[in-house]
Amino acid sequence: MRTIDLNCDLGEGAGHDTELMSLVTSANIACGAHAGNRETMIAAVALATASRVAVGAHPGFPDRENFGRVERVTTPAEVTRIVLTQIEALAEIAGPALGHLKLHGALYNQVARDASLAGPLAQELARTWPRLVVFALAGSVLAAVARAQGLRVAGEVFADRTYRSDGALTPRSQPGAMITDPEVAVAQVLRMVQEGRVRATGGTEVPVRADTICIHGDGAHAVTFARQLKAALKQAGVRCTSFSAAPGTTS
Repeated sequence: MRTIDLNCDLGEGAGHDTELMSLVTSANIACGAHAGNRETMIAAVALATASRVAVGAHPGFPDRENFGRVERVTTPAEVTRIVLTQIEALAEIAGPALGHLKLHGALYNQVARDASLAGPLAQELARTWPRLVVFALAGSVLAAVARAQGLRVAGEVFADRTYRSDGALTPRSQPGAMITDPEVAVAQVLRMVQEGRVRATGGTEVPVRADTICIHGDGAHAVTFARQLKAALKQAGVRCTSFSAAPGTTS
């Protein structure tokens, strides 16, 4: 049976954590920069552990005003420092339960495409956190360089975002970046999981290898959508399980 991981960004103060934790298989927990604090990290880790959901760090730019979704001029050293500091903050709470890393927002997108940022980060992760699975945009620069450093990579696809012909996500600042119709989002996910491709905004077919699906936890209808998506996957014969439970399935 085909398996897939369902990951969700949690601990961000959206108020849906308890309901979503019962539906997903991996939790990306905000580490106090773009959202969250020590108390919310403790609560999210405890909830994930009780729900038998995989725990991951979700570092972002320290920009709460813009929820970490505005790109910034930065350096490889700054990116590496930002990420490692936030991993360490969550590791103090989660201990050995911490199993993966997924960057957030603008930080995710910049590192996904920029080898000058991704390379040094992957090198340092391989040195200091080699056991962490890196959740990276399927086909991205980060996925490639992390794999080259010997890190385990989960190729991530998005249910509620559109894609460009180069495989990148359409920037949120552009029209049509978000998919608001649940049926369209579910159909996109099923094609990515079953057929390994997604239709870009220009009409071209882009190949993807889906290991984990992102569900954003901050949307008003996040819980309803998560239930709908999980039901559709089950109906299609796809079993939801954490990526760490399926070794060897890399993008």
